[in-house]
Amino acid sequence: MPPSFVDSHCHLNFEPLQQNIDRVLGNARARGVDHMLCVSVTLESFPEVLALAEQHPSIYASVGVHPNERTGREPDAAELVRLAAHPRVVAIGETGLDYYRSEGDLEWQRERFRQHIHAARRVGKPLIIHTREAADDTLRIMREEQAGEAGGVMHCFTESWEVAKAALDLGFYISFSGIVTFRTADALREVAKRVPADRLLIETDSPYLAPVPHRGKPNEPAFVAYVADCVADLRQVELQQLAEFTSTNFFRLFSAAHPVTA
Repeated sequence: MPPSFVDSHCHLNFEPLQQNIDRVLGNARARGVDHMLCVSVTLESFPEVLALAEQHPSIYASVGVHPNERTGREPDAAELVRLAAHPRVVAIGETGLDYYRSEGDLEWQRERFRQHIHAARRVGKPLIIHTREAADDTLRIMREEQAGEAGGVMHCFTESWEVAKAALDLGFYISFSGIVTFRTADALREVAKRVPADRLLIETDSPYLAPVPHRGKPNEPAFVAYVADCVADLRQVELQQLAEFTSTNFFRLFSAAHPVTA
């Protein structure tokens, strides 16, 4: 039986994916990518995310506002809880902190993150956490707000083993994207070797961060197979084994997601 993968983080409502969704999903199936999580970044675009999940049994949705978004509606925990009650919504996020793209007083970002954690704890669905150049504050707020009660994943992980270990200690999973295949990602590959097998996820973050050999081109869920192949090689396990435990991990973490059976 060929490997069956889950893309644990993608943005199918972004172009060029949305306008070619049938082709994108066909490509994914051809590479054994049978399930994918379409992640929300604004409340305004959440209906697009939810519509994809309602139309395609292989797609799940999240609800949240990305830490860099400034132009749309600001979420509060009550609204996130209400929207996350939909059965196709399996997670809260994408949320977290990003000090790379934002400047000045970023307390608004930290407060937004806290609202997402409050919502996740109330609704009982896990968090999808983005952190960039903000690891210390991200971990501090996770501890202060008891994010471990909700659980979740550090998505598109690019930090050190020390940061990974701190997140693991809080009960979080670690997800690797196409960045792990990049020539300059030696330190990240070392982290990918060390994450426990029962806490490991793979993703594309498509349409961004296409893995080698497609770097620089639009990414899509089918390419998660390249991430899987790289991580399996690093960990010296069979690709089938890597596919099995990352898929099992996905459905354990995102327990509201139910696998589609043929």
